[in-house]
Amino acid sequence: MDILRSAGIWFVGIILIIVLFPVTLLVWLLTFPFDPARRITHAMLVFQGMVLAYAVPVWRIKMEGRKKADRKTTYVIISNHQSILDILLLNSLRYRYKWISKIENTKVPFVGWYLKMADYITVDRGNSESKDKMMTEALAVLKKGISLMIFPEGTRSPDSRIGFFKRGAFQLALTAGVPILPVLIEGTGGVLPKHGLIFGGFHRITIRVLDPVPPESFGTEDCDELAARFQIMMTDALSDLRVEKARL
Repeated sequence: MDILRSAGIWFVGIILIIVLFPVTLLVWLLTFPFDPARRITHAMLVFQGMVLAYAVPVWRIKMEGRKKADRKTTYVIISNHQSILDILLLNSLRYRYKWISKIENTKVPFVGWYLKMADYITVDRGNSESKDKMMTEALAVLKKGISLMIFPEGTRSPDSRIGFFKRGAFQLALTAGVPILPVLIEGTGGVLPKHGLIFGGFHRITIRVLDPVPPESFGTEDCDELAARFQIMMTDALSDLRVEKARL
């Protein structure tokens, strides 16, 4: 049953992507000359993400705290990472930002094309020069008043627990002097776990935006220490969220 359901979901998802891609490409071509920040392209990808997110019948999405983010404030947005679905579902927040993505994603059909059209930032995690280039590009984006979205774990969790936070996101927040906006996502690991292709049964997915943390509340100028503090804070918050869901 899971295999048949998964085949249907993949089929519908691929068809929607194929149908929507030419529209996005046309919008990108028409707006390219006067939209250097690719805001319109990003808005199109957000729209597509919402269409795909709400077209799949194997989950119910509950979004909390979306309005905690001030539209006029630039953030480094961080989220835990349970599944490849996280990218799709987090776009449902409808925030304006640029993703920081691993360079391997540029080789995936459609995904890689979207990354390039939206001018998202990519990084080769095993290459120090690529990391330096990513930091330079990311700081330039923040200075333009555009937020960044990043998974500080760097990869999907194999067991839906929050793993080690790398320093990059926190170094950016410290250097640029911008607040950090933490976001929790819970439930996607049960729907489609890491390296999995088979969708699980019905799941309740929660996206919870936590309180933004301004630079004056960081309490340290050390990016590694800041990363550790946010890892602990978000791990505790995820535990609380799971307790709340278990009571429902």
